[in-house]
Amino acid sequence: MEPTPAESNSVDESGQPGAPGGSAYQVVQWLATRDEVETAVQLYEDLSAAQRERLLREAAAATAEERKGLVEVLRKARDFTGAARLSESLGPDAEVAALYEQGGNQVEAAEAYMRAGDIAKAAAAFERGGALERSLELYRGLGARESMAQCLARLGRPLEAAAVYRELGNVHAEVEALCGVPLDDPRHLESVLRICTLLDNESQPRRALALLVDTLRASEDARKDPAVLAEQARLLRRVGRDAEADEVLAQLPGASSTAPSVPPAARITPATSGYGYLKAIPIFGELSLEDMKDLYRVAQQVLIPEGATVLEKGAQGSGLFVLLEGTVDVFSGPEPDAKRLNTLGPGAYLGEISLIQDGPTSAHVRARTAVRALRITRAGFQHYLDTHEGAALRIYRLFTRNLAARVRALSA
Repeated sequence: MEPTPAESNSVDESGQPGAPGGSAYQVVQWLATRDEVETAVQLYEDLSAAQRERLLREAAAATAEERKGLVEVLRKARDFTGAARLSESLGPDAEVAALYEQGGNQVEAAEAYMRAGDIAKAAAAFERGGALERSLELYRGLGARESMAQCLARLGRPLEAAAVYRELGNVHAEVEALCGVPLDDPRHLESVLRICTLLDNESQPRRALALLVDTLRASEDARKDPAVLAEQARLLRRVGRDAEADEVLAQLPGASSTAPSVPPAARITPATSGYGYLKAIPIFGELSLEDMKDLYRVAQQVLIPEGATVLEKGAQGSGLFVLLEGTVDVFSGPEPDAKRLNTLGPGAYLGEISLIQDGPTSAHVRARTAVRALRITRAGFQHYLDTHEGAALRIYRLFTRNLAARVRALSA
């Protein structure tokens, strides 16, 4: 007749009475097979880290049925990594991957997702785990170009990232990537000139000129480069500093001091990149510079024609809009006689709740004028959170605080 724990004289190394043999594994397993799972969980939680590791090594040699019972104990004890290790040969691999993720073991999770055939989740898990080269390879195979560009930027390969962003038509992300080209890179000046062109096309000649002046101060090669000096002169004219432009042009051998005039409108039409507006949104208030720049690259600039619906009341939230130019009207509903609740202009933002909560839009928003805006889709933001765990924690913490403050305000 099999002895009960009370009849057994054996004691394991944690001081707990055990089944014959007395090891922690035998005691936990014995309890699990008798549906005393909660007792087994408590015993497992009371073990030291070294004892738990010895238990896992012993359990690895057990039968599949015995390991299944122990996996349930480890799940309830929240040793997700241990449960994943014991589940490796039990499957299914997608469940093993999810356990590794819960335990914070992202690379192991990615390997399990690979075995399960879920390449997209594997790529994201590799990126979270810092295995950026492996994630890049998978993103390339999936044709996920935005994710490829993000990986390239995080890997310190800005020229490759910029090339992908250029294909995607994401101007501000291309600029951000090119700004990462180091001074000693042979293509640094080429990158600076490309940035100047992009910024000027976006009606930001002053920002382009400031970058060029900084480059000239830092690089002797730049001060000798005719293309750089010619670009400096052109930008000086763009901002109305013609006399200084003439001085620069005079430094070029054989160059004329005259240059085509710049239309006055080009000099007085400033444009914002939107980075400052995005940074000012409360739920992003604790993001580091690096995380903020990564988020900025996720955003796309969009043009919305006058009269178009920006957000439809009752529809599923589609993401965040940050207004850069133009104005929108906020209505109580889509009806022609709906009450206008507000009019918003540059710097205002819409739909931030939909980035985190999946629910219907509470207001109807139409463009009063043509609008230029930054847009971050819900899918793009979720991928950002999936691959930036520290940033996700900060965002959710601030979101919770803001939500609590709103509840308190309503209660008062």
